[in-house]
Amino acid sequence: MAFENADTEETLTCLHMTLYHPNQEEKQVFRDLSFGQSQRVRADDVIKFGRDSSACHFNLTDGRVSRIQFAVQFFRLFNSSEFGFEIKNLSKKVTLTVNKVELPYLSKVDLPESSIICFGDYEILMERRQGKSEDYFDVRFELARASLLLDSLLHQPIPESGISSPTEVDEDE
Repeated sequence: MAFENADTEETLTCLHMTLYHPNQEEKQVFRDLSFGQSQRVRADDVIKFGRDSSACHFNLTDGRVSRIQFAVQFFRLFNSSEFGFEIKNLSKKVTLTVNKVELPYLSKVDLPESSIICFGDYEILMERRQGKSEDYFDVRFELARASLLLDSLLHQPIPESGISSPTEVDEDE
C-alpha cells in the first residue's frame, strides 16, 4: 500500500502575526502581504520587514516605515527539541518595542510564545505555534480590525477583590 511507504509529514512551527494600523483601510499599508495563507520559509532564512521590497521578505508600503524595520530569525532552543524566534531592531530612527520594552537599534531578543511588537502606528501580535520540522517554518498573517493594545487591555483579568479605587486620606488623621 502506498500510504505505508509515504514519508510522514512533519508539522511546521508557525509564526502567526496579527497586524494592525489605525489607517490600514485608507493607506493600504499591508497590501503587499498575503493574508489567510501560510508561507513556507527555509529555517536558515532571516526574514526582514520594512518598506524596501528589494531587501525585505515582507513589505510594508508606508513612507514612515524604515527601509528595513526589523528581522525575525528561527532557531532551536539550546538543549531542547523546541523552536523559537528572535527579533532584531534594524531601524535607527523608528523605536521598536516588544511587550512594551524598547529594543534599541541592532539589539535582539527572543520572542516569548506570544508578544506584541509596536513601532510607529503599527501593532503586531506575534504568536508561535510549535512544530517539529527543523528545515522550514510557516509565516501566517491575519488583519486585526481593532487596536491590539486596546484589546489586550480590555481582556486583562480583574482582581478578585474587584476594582479598587484610591481613597483620599486627610493628612491630619
